[in-house]
Amino acid sequence: MKTESSATDRSAIAVSAHGNSRADASAGAHVGAPQASGLGTLLAGLGVLAFSLTFPATAWGLEGFGPWSLVAVRSVLAALIAGGCLLALRVPLPARRHRAGLAVVAAGVVVGFPLLTTLALRTSTTAHAAVVVGLLPLTTALLSALRMGTRPSRAFWAAALTGAAAVVAFTVQQSGGALTTADLYLFGALLVCAAGYTEGGRLARVMPGWQVIGWALVFCLPLTVPGAVLALTREPAHLTAHSLAGLLWVAAGSQFLGLVVWYRGMAVIGIPKASQLQLAQPLLTLVWSVLLLGEHVTPAAPLTAAAVLVCIAVTQRARG
Repeated sequence: MKTESSATDRSAIAVSAHGNSRADASAGAHVGAPQASGLGTLLAGLGVLAFSLTFPATAWGLEGFGPWSLVAVRSVLAALIAGGCLLALRVPLPARRHRAGLAVVAAGVVVGFPLLTTLALRTSTTAHAAVVVGLLPLTTALLSALRMGTRPSRAFWAAALTGAAAVVAFTVQQSGGALTTADLYLFGALLVCAAGYTEGGRLARVMPGWQVIGWALVFCLPLTVPGAVLALTREPAHLTAHSLAGLLWVAAGSQFLGLVVWYRGMAVIGIPKASQLQLAQPLLTLVWSVLLLGEHVTPAAPLTAAAVLVCIAVTQRARG
């Protein structure tokens, strides 16, 4: 009887300990979830900050490079950085099932968006070009819903549409509302970038975000290296401090490091919510345009900024 009682006691203690462990784990999950969400928001926000400098840096780069050579050289430099990291850490090649997704990322964010926006910035100001970024969060959320079956709430969509409308109204008012060839480039860039973001965010759930953009850049080298050589023979470079600084930023900051933290942030907080943080990007770009390029911004900017920040707050709280 004593033996049976001892066994029963041990069993009760084990069950109690197991229950306490599950309770502790559950409590840890509840504590860790907000922290993870905060970290994801911070990482996605850092990505937006990096991207906000892309258009001003591209404008600087165009002072010394042609559009085709600037895009090709920036992609090669970014691929060398990414490839060095992949080699140093001995990262194995991605699984075959992920390569189609990486091809979409490469087509969208490595080649398509940089090329189309650079061609647009030959004749468009950075303030006008920011319209593509104003529409990008909504387009990304739409493609995400189609591609991954996400169903954000009505409050989320209402806030997203309101924020996008505010940004579009502001940027169109800044440019006078006229559509040009540059606008066609920008709307094309909008679509391909949204596709690249959606696929990259999906892949970042199964592999580190820096590897997603890293492999996309490396896989483009057979195209970008000969493209850079050919473009430089047709568009000779005239190196200046501005053009070099612009090239280095769009290569290291926008093309690699920015996308590393951006994809990681999307993997943590989800594509729709992360994409809404980009509603602040056009306004940040306008600030950099004033500080770095001397462009003029009307007093409507603070009002638009306040409206956008409210929309971002609503989308971050809305549950899908």
